[in-house]
Amino acid sequence: QKILELTRSKSPLVFKPLPQDDPQQRCPDISKAQAQLGWCPTITLSEGLNATIPYFADKLKPCG
Repeated sequence: QKILELTRSKSPLVFKPLPQDDPQQRCPDISKAQAQLGWCPTITLSEGLNATIPYFADKLKPCG
């Protein structure tokens, strides 16, 4: 929904049944990266999407 909003897409959001082996709940754990690399995210999801969407929109433009 967030991407549809940010791109002002009129595409419908379609929900389909998940494969039987799908984990169904995703909760990434970055503690290992924090502990071993000292890495911590500095960009919010919204900031990342607002930078990524225009980048790919430009890359997907037809050539010529």
